[in-house]
Amino acid sequence: MWHTFTRPRNDGRRYLTVTAVRSCLLIGNSRWHWAIEEISNWNFLHTKPEPQKLLSLTVPLTAWAAVGPIPSANILHSSRRLQIEDVPLLDVPKGLGIDRALGAWGALKKAKEMGMDADGLLVADAGTVLSLTRIKANGTFAGGQLVPGLQLQLDAMAKGTENLTNPGFKPSNPPTFPFTTADAMRRGSLQALIGTLIEAQRKAMMPLWICGGDAPILVKELKESSIDVIHHPNLVLEGMVNIQQQLN
Repeated sequence: MWHTFTRPRNDGRRYLTVTAVRSCLLIGNSRWHWAIEEISNWNFLHTKPEPQKLLSLTVPLTAWAAVGPIPSANILHSSRRLQIEDVPLLDVPKGLGIDRALGAWGALKKAKEMGMDADGLLVADAGTVLSLTRIKANGTFAGGQLVPGLQLQLDAMAKGTENLTNPGFKPSNPPTFPFTTADAMRRGSLQALIGTLIEAQRKAMMPLWICGGDAPILVKELKESSIDVIHHPNLVLEGMVNIQQQLN
């Protein structure tokens, strides 16, 4: 399972099946994130946690890392697990999430490829938790912030009150001052993250890079507020691919 992937032909009539060469896996808190190499190209997938699929995975797993619950599976061999020490950043504090380190490294590599000249970067990973990681141009960790993500905020309001229920988030952003309770919860949660990002970028005075599942929602709001933001959805996985290539 998961050893072949289909890509549409140029004529749109048939599908081309490509055999995957190797893979990397980041086990997140609520989702699993895959980097799959097809010959010389890496593709990225984001799925629900499905431990049973590890039993039938035929793509060689060359590296994995985890910030969420780790299932019991022989394929998750300790020798292939990336640890924080494998990421060549400086002054990284003990306990920093491997996802934050990989995302910062991925952004640094991408900025260098793009020829960007800045004193450093502010990297936002909008996942279950919105993490902000400030990194200097030479790869030195320079602090950060952690804020509950959109779903965590909605969950907290629902669990901490008698009459509120989690309405979930919709693809379209709610108005600034909505009439319904559900949209008021959505807007408040979204506004909390937008305000955090704007204020953090203002004080960091560094380019803001963003990735993660909630990034498209946040990017839309930031651009409407005339905030410059660089959106690269797979910074963490791209950092992981780069690290495993250096180690193997």
